[in-house]
Amino acid sequence: MTSKANATEAFVWMWLPGATEPVVAGRLDQNGERLFFTYGASYRRRKNAISVYEPELPLQEGIIAPINGLSMASCIRDGSPDAWGRRVIINRLTGKKPDAAGVPEISELTYLLQSGSDRIGALDFQASATEYVPRHAAQASLDELMEAAALIEKGIPLTPALELALNHGTSIGGARPKALINDGTKKFIAKFSATNDTYSVVKAEFIAMKLAAACGLNAASVAMTRVAQKDVLMIERFDRTLIKDGLTRHAMVSALTMLGLDEMMARYASYEDLAELIRRRFTAPKDTLKELYGRICFNVLCGNTDDHARNHAAFWDGRMLTLTPAYDICPQGRTGNEATQAMLIKGDGRASTLATLLAAAPDYHLKEAEAAALIENQVTMIAANWPAVCAEAELSPVDRKLFAGRQFLNSYAFEGLEGQKALQDSFRAARDALIASGDA
Repeated sequence: MTSKANATEAFVWMWLPGATEPVVAGRLDQNGERLFFTYGASYRRRKNAISVYEPELPLQEGIIAPINGLSMASCIRDGSPDAWGRRVIINRLTGKKPDAAGVPEISELTYLLQSGSDRIGALDFQASATEYVPRHAAQASLDELMEAAALIEKGIPLTPALELALNHGTSIGGARPKALINDGTKKFIAKFSATNDTYSVVKAEFIAMKLAAACGLNAASVAMTRVAQKDVLMIERFDRTLIKDGLTRHAMVSALTMLGLDEMMARYASYEDLAELIRRRFTAPKDTLKELYGRICFNVLCGNTDDHARNHAAFWDGRMLTLTPAYDICPQGRTGNEATQAMLIKGDGRASTLATLLAAAPDYHLKEAEAAALIENQVTMIAANWPAVCAEAELSPVDRKLFAGRQFLNSYAFEGLEGQKALQDSFRAARDALIASGDA
């Protein structure tokens, strides 16, 4: 274990709106089990300074404790590695898998300081307040990155070259094997097939993302490629923009942060509460409410039950929030029919049904007829685009038969739906078309 594992402080560097270089914004200090934040005096004096995020870390003098009893500000946790990144870091520091015997506990400060610098959003974490030293990746091909990911899954230590290459992606959220790719003008997240996949998970996500866009949703751009006989999903990053002087970074916060929660409280995350935040704090609230409602509906229709609050995000400009493009729309494996969404939809209800969606429509300023028309349009567009998108993904006949009517347009979705004959008829016709295409 390196000495950095015992770090008691880290400096938060931030790219201000439109900037291509970061400035130091403040310091994180370990205080027992919690991390406290203090803005730097020089940062507060900047005319263009913005808060890291409000109300969590308002731009003010003095030490700021995490709100709601959290161990660290959730907007800081948004920039910390998730399951996959932590696996890579544990492998590098110990040469073991996370669940192996003898793996020491690693602090959040260590994860922040050991993860790659090209993280989502506009923050990075450094040991110095005066010198910014980015933790860049070594040049590596997709083949080499995939090889490194496979070794990590097995808990095998990497060579120094592969370790440096894969470290670049440690700061990206999620549990699946992944890496960051830079083609010079654009940046991508590459998601790899996992060794324990029983079907093509990355193709399922590709299909869902393409169908979401076909339904009129603002979804991140995706593409499929193959490396070493394995599928790789390429997602274009939307938190980077190429401007005259270089790449600028866009500050982002997750819905978990907006709701004032952490992972231990995630089960309380509610779309109703998020809709209320949109009405009060977002740009273009009316359009944003409709967009969010459309995403919830699509998640139900495509079987994405992993729609937890870190899988929704907004850009932060220091004053207002703006919904980011949709991402991580990944249909989940399903053996039966009944399913629930990760976030509450209406009251205590989270059932993955059209009836639940229609009951929630007023929260998004939609009448029931408008909501039904929106859902019916999505159902129609899924069926209309299904053959072409499956062909583009080069989906195998086995997976196509598996997805149709199970993940996508599962019959449980219209359970308990009263009336709405036109919607029910459209759903059944579309579902039958998907299943028939898999049998062809």
